[in-house]
Amino acid sequence: MSIVTVQLGQCGNQIGREVFNTLCSDVHGTHGLCSKKENESYHDACKERFFREEESKVPIARAVLVDMEPKVISQTLSIAAKSGCWKYDDQSHFCQKQGSGNNWANGYSVHGPRHKEVIMNLIQKEAEKCDRLGGFFTIMSMAGGTGSGLGAFVTQCLRDAFPSSFILNHVIWPYGTGEVIVQNYNSVLTLSHLYQSSDALLVHENDVIHKICAQLMNIKQISFRDVNQVIAHQLGSVFQPIYTAEGGLHYIRNPLGDLMETLVPHPEFKMLGLRNIPQMPENSLAYSTFSWPGLIKHLRQMLIANAKMEEGIDWQVRPPCLGSSIPSSHSTNKPLHFNTSIANLVILRGKDTHSVDLGSFQDPSLYTSWLNPQDAFNAWKTPRAFNKYEKSAALVSNSQFLLKPLDNVVGKAWNMFASKAYIHQYTKFGIEEEDFLDSFTALEQVISSYTIL
Repeated sequence: MSIVTVQLGQCGNQIGREVFNTLCSDVHGTHGLCSKKENESYHDACKERFFREEESKVPIARAVLVDMEPKVISQTLSIAAKSGCWKYDDQSHFCQKQGSGNNWANGYSVHGPRHKEVIMNLIQKEAEKCDRLGGFFTIMSMAGGTGSGLGAFVTQCLRDAFPSSFILNHVIWPYGTGEVIVQNYNSVLTLSHLYQSSDALLVHENDVIHKICAQLMNIKQISFRDVNQVIAHQLGSVFQPIYTAEGGLHYIRNPLGDLMETLVPHPEFKMLGLRNIPQMPENSLAYSTFSWPGLIKHLRQMLIANAKMEEGIDWQVRPPCLGSSIPSSHSTNKPLHFNTSIANLVILRGKDTHSVDLGSFQDPSLYTSWLNPQDAFNAWKTPRAFNKYEKSAALVSNSQFLLKPLDNVVGKAWNMFASKAYIHQYTKFGIEEEDFLDSFTALEQVISSYTIL
């Protein structure tokens, strides 16, 4: 089944391009470390999922590019075309001249309704080119105006136009120190609206990726491109073809559907986080060896201690002893800093995946008491290596990982709202104080639900 990617705003378009680059270089790499037959079926599954081929024989990304200013889209189109490996469809983009000025209300209430028909027509055309549509993957930032405001509007339109298709929103969480003075308002409005229309939100935090670039990739002068390449690598490690069953014969047909089925058992809990191991500069790979038990041990500790990368994990955090508390007081007896999960998915790629012991992820103390650990944990595997890593593991988890950042953003936005700072910039585009209050209420509910796990 095919996925249509919708790239929204500057951030969405730049990350989208890196994602397609990563998928393409992985598929064409000579580092598969598996049989020729295996490599061919992997290649075909990836192509069907993310690309289509027409007369030119150069794969065309199944994507629609949207931005309110032309510069980034024209750069994105030309860089992709120059790669010679893949390209975007010349007709599948929409841009304007004026931008959204980092104002969520401008993107949501003005640009959205004004350009709805053209944007939705482009998406409809792209969807019709899929033999079987698996769903939509939108990429957007939360801090600005176009990605967040227009992105939230387009997601609602997608939900109305394709009620039974899966929608996964990939959201970039802004730097804590701030990129835009009103980023907390934009973030609160984006998240609350996406929570209504999306099936799940896959979140990457800029601060975390920045740290990975500095500490694991040893990059001295970190650019947006460096950050985007790490994000693209992590996304590729989840979305490239994979088997759901041991010794599977067919790659999973519907990646978005299978992802939702394994990770989102309840509509109140839609926040997904992603961790990868190992991550290192390409020139260090040749000198590194990894064992599966070591990788799995680190990945599990990253999960329970809520560490976003394998450096600086707190090894003191331990799961609570089951039976030491009555279910009603379940949450109060949790050790400090312990990250409780609703559901986890481990994705293993490369050599000897069949022999990996994942029993430690089935420990009931990792999960909320209302889900059976057998249902809460899943593992997908393939012998085909990913992106030059002989062995690599990704963990997608629906857990309390975002509680602190979310609480932070809502708190900062509320403080500004209480003093009525910048509200006039939103009301002039039709977003009233009541809309803000609805958004705060919705997110307080999300925070409360995740807190009591």
